[in-house]
Amino acid sequence: MANLDDIDRRLLAELQNEGRVTNVELAHRVGLTAPPCLRRVRALEEEGVIKGYHAELDASKLGFAITVFAMVSLKSQAEDALREFEEHMRGLPEVRECHMLNGEIDFILKIVSRDLQSFQEFLTSKLTPAPNVASVKTSLTIRTAKHEPGVPLE
Repeated sequence: MANLDDIDRRLLAELQNEGRVTNVELAHRVGLTAPPCLRRVRALEEEGVIKGYHAELDASKLGFAITVFAMVSLKSQAEDALREFEEHMRGLPEVRECHMLNGEIDFILKIVSRDLQSFQEFLTSKLTPAPNVASVKTSLTIRTAKHEPGVPLE
């Protein structure tokens, strides 16, 4: 874990909330001048604490009306089988998140799709026939009460 001081944490909180803030504004918000602020941000990037910057898109406005969570059980939990499944998931753009779990479910996937028919086609042609898949249980989201990427920094 990175050794972060209070200013680093404030920088991270500001950037997590507003990734497009200018360096000058960011420096003002955390009580620094621009040059040391930029040095600190670059150091956090180089350490891998800041992994990247992304635009948050509205899936529904881009035609992705449904989000589905799929619980996947595999036939084998051997390391090579797990890696093969993960690699296959990386190649499916509809799969936005893939997390390996402990317990009776091996993976949970977050999947976006344009509509129910598109999801059904994805499920039967790409997910269930994926390497080593034993079973898939799916749940469609009704609504999202909270979506807050990142980590709590307060």
